[in-house]
Amino acid sequence: MPARIRRDDEVILIGGKDRGKRGKVMRVDPAKARVYVEGLNMIKRHQRPTQTMSGQQAGGVIEREGPIHLSNVALIDPADGKPTRVGIEIVDGKRLRVAKRSGRRLD
Repeated sequence: MPARIRRDDEVILIGGKDRGKRGKVMRVDPAKARVYVEGLNMIKRHQRPTQTMSGQQAGGVIEREGPIHLSNVALIDPADGKPTRVGIEIVDGKRLRVAKRSGRRLD
């Protein structure tokens, strides 16, 4: 089954601590059904300084995006900017994603 939400899609959070915020999908992990959205679900990681081939990597508290379950995000419809579900339309033997709200193609 093709992914309903892909990298570079604009999404809105419909659940969790950042509910209502929008962002761009940076990464999708289909095996765990998770997405990483730019600037949302920020987590703090305490990292110790490490020595690498290219030099010293700084340690300290690093903030980065945490995973969000797919059920907590909705794709934004390009027509009106509101959340929509995603359908699949077959055109010339190819599967294309379609916004259920407006019927516009997403690919």
